[in-house]
Amino acid sequence: MTEKRKTTTSTAVKNRYNKKTYDVLSVRIKKETLQAFKEKCLQEGIPQARIIKKAIEDFLNS
Repeated sequence: MTEKRKTTTSTAVKNRYNKKTYDVLSVRIKKETLQAFKEKCLQEGIPQARIIKKAIEDFLNS
């Protein structure tokens, strides 16, 4: 059985695609608000990014 070779090509390609396609949004919020947000997301089993993306989509579509 041949062991699959690990390369960084795949990661480099993904990084180039992400840099070209996406941008980063950074916000500052109070630590206790962020902690409560993280805990609620964990309890609900919902990724944090999904909540933020949905809020932006809802705002743009209103």
